[in-house]
Amino acid sequence: MRSYLDFEKPIAELESKVEELREVAARDGGVSITEEVTRLEQKADQALKDLYQGLTPWQKTLVARHPGRPHTLDYIAKLVEDFTPLAGDRAFGEDEAIIGGFGRFRGQSICIMGHERGDTTETRIRHNFGMARPEGYRKAVRLMETAQRFDIPVVSLVDTAGAYPGIGAEERGQAEAIARSTDCSLGLGVPNIAVIIGEGGSGGAIAIATANRVMMLEHAIYSVISPEGAASILWRDTTKAQEAATNMKITAQDLMRFGVIDQIVQEPVGGAHRDPDLAVQRVGDAIEASLQGLSGLPGEEIRRLRRDKFLAIGRAI
Repeated sequence: MRSYLDFEKPIAELESKVEELREVAARDGGVSITEEVTRLEQKADQALKDLYQGLTPWQKTLVARHPGRPHTLDYIAKLVEDFTPLAGDRAFGEDEAIIGGFGRFRGQSICIMGHERGDTTETRIRHNFGMARPEGYRKAVRLMETAQRFDIPVVSLVDTAGAYPGIGAEERGQAEAIARSTDCSLGLGVPNIAVIIGEGGSGGAIAIATANRVMMLEHAIYSVISPEGAASILWRDTTKAQEAATNMKITAQDLMRFGVIDQIVQEPVGGAHRDPDLAVQRVGDAIEASLQGLSGLPGEEIRRLRRDKFLAIGRAI
């Protein structure tokens, strides 16, 4: 059963009518209502297209958080062959909020890692809703250093509300772990590609997103803080989250204009959750093209291009 967001209620009503007519046609074989079903389907498709062409930043936030969007494990399963995961940071323990390992992507070896939110109550708890602890970022550093050693490009999939803010995480050096992961990303001598596939929140996102090429799915968001968090700080009123989302410029379209990201990956009409396989394929195509553009470059050139990219952000708007 499809899950609809609040602003999608008109679409839900149309698609519900289509399903009702199909059931009537199946039950009463002699009744021909094909034309009516086709008309309603076309009306629903057009309404969906019109709705998603004019989404507000807050509506995009809701789409980015939709539980049906493909997650990191979905991308790995569909894009990476012979995936071998690595676990643990060799200092404290394993953090399943970040999944990572090595495999083959369309004929070439890659290191791939990303935040995993989970898709059931059990898996969400196991993956801590994609909010990584220090050991998760230290595992990311371990992965990147291994990739550097064997001259293997790195792909990061970002989907987190932010790093886990618990006391234990702070006691184990959350800020230091994020800083070291960011520094490692910036210093890699191999190409790295980052894709914001859902919600990219705070330092928890940028720790693995400081890459040669940063891409976002069309309805993803990327920000220093959640709209709810910003509203709570600025107005002491979380009900102003919609206003905060608009003012924060968190959408892919805004961030492309500011030079924060390099490419927007188009989603299927109605969002990635409507056609996960197509969304994954388009991300895979974008990753492949970016890796081809960076292949063969020496390590120092790769570092220079990455450094220049981040230093240029916000300087020419």
